[in-house]
Amino acid sequence: MEIYDAYLFDLDGTLVDTAPDLMAGLNVCLAEHGYTEVDEELTRRWVGHGVARMIEQALAHQGREEPPAHLAKSMFDRFLEYYAAHIADESAPYPGVRESLASLGPRASLGVVTNKVSRLTTRLLDALDLASPFGIVVCGDTLDVFKPAADPALHACASLGVDPARTLFVGDSITDVQCARAAGCNVACVRYGYPGGIAPEDLGADRLIDSLANLV
Repeated sequence: MEIYDAYLFDLDGTLVDTAPDLMAGLNVCLAEHGYTEVDEELTRRWVGHGVARMIEQALAHQGREEPPAHLAKSMFDRFLEYYAAHIADESAPYPGVRESLASLGPRASLGVVTNKVSRLTTRLLDALDLASPFGIVVCGDTLDVFKPAADPALHACASLGVDPARTLFVGDSITDVQCARAAGCNVACVRYGYPGGIAPEDLGADRLIDSLANLV
């Protein structure tokens, strides 16, 4: 595989399997507001588009209408409160992630580009001792726009001082592919992760990988 000057990584579903703790937070806010809990398989389908959208999809799955604004905010706030306190109870890096980052770091610049908000991203990376390899972390609230817009990837490349054309974006979803394409980066998608119900082969990536070890 070609060696790049920089590698940008999605977080949830690419570096870290966060679905168990996301499901726990989702179920707390659902149950406390009188809704039915959901399982992890369903949660995995809804990750990647923000908390509000995940709650909305959970309610739609149950045939429930979107709640009034005050209730939606209450559910949103309760999710964030619980999830922040339990962000790494069961979440863990995927096999090969730590080793691959350690191998890539000395020869390329590394960054994270995620739609997760900054305070949760920082808390998760710190809890799992994953922050040190990355020269830049771009979160969902770093800029005025987020993935699939090109801006987060372009901002990461500019911060690292690298050409997007010499950068590989590694993700797991169509959101990542669209962001990478718009920024002029090549893109690889992992076969695991949270592709949102789309087969990995249909995401439109330049290549599919079974593990980050395939990048080394």
